[in-house]
Amino acid sequence: MKVIITVNYDEMSKKAAEIVKKQIKEKHNTVLGLATGSTPLGMYKHLIEMYKRGEIDFSNVITFNLDEYIGLSPDHPQSYHYFMFHNFFNHINIKKENVHIPNGIAEDLEEECRKYEEEIEKAGGIDLQILGIGVNGHIGFNEPEESIETKTHVVTLTEDTINANKRFFKSAEEVPRKAITMGLGSIMKAKKIVLLASGKNKAEAIKETIKGQLTTKVPATVLALHPDVIIIIDKEAASLIPDEDLKEIEVIV
Repeated sequence: MKVIITVNYDEMSKKAAEIVKKQIKEKHNTVLGLATGSTPLGMYKHLIEMYKRGEIDFSNVITFNLDEYIGLSPDHPQSYHYFMFHNFFNHINIKKENVHIPNGIAEDLEEECRKYEEEIEKAGGIDLQILGIGVNGHIGFNEPEESIETKTHVVTLTEDTINANKRFFKSAEEVPRKAITMGLGSIMKAKKIVLLASGKNKAEAIKETIKGQLTTKVPATVLALHPDVIIIIDKEAASLIPDEDLKEIEVIV
């Protein structure tokens, strides 16, 4: 596990965008796993700028999003489908048929989960997975539990997650209580993983993640088992990392 500490959110976003650009240049038909939320927004903005400058071509790229709220249609302003097109896909030359986002209003949610796993396998697996992290250590919508779900599945969101996401809705009552998410096993199958975190509210989750002590109470700790993980965080998110753990960490100024 490699940890990169940047001076601020924008530097974190630039570093992540450079990694994505390098991946696509090396493999034009790269399969990207993508995340939503405020954390990757800066990365998407930098990737759009790179595309407009002619530095990157998304025409053969395939994407799979981590998750989607259950009960929100794709055109709902708070759905992750809407988020991805509004903030990223509408501004680059990706083919619509190459974009995959779970259907939160599918009639048969279990079948939707099974088909999503099938589509990932059919695409050859995820080459580069982008992750954010919740204040409770969740990745995707894999919440702290006694046991781990490995494949794409339906999850009930915790109060921590609902409270963290209510800023995007008019009230906490409007936040959906369930979602479809890739499982931890699906995430861990990615060939390379980049986790992004910014701000003091993520500091505790980051500290627990890099300690290397596996626990289902902090789902992100499973990343310690992956052979190729880069964690990119700003100084605030790194603020609780013990001094003895800083020796192996790259600091970008």
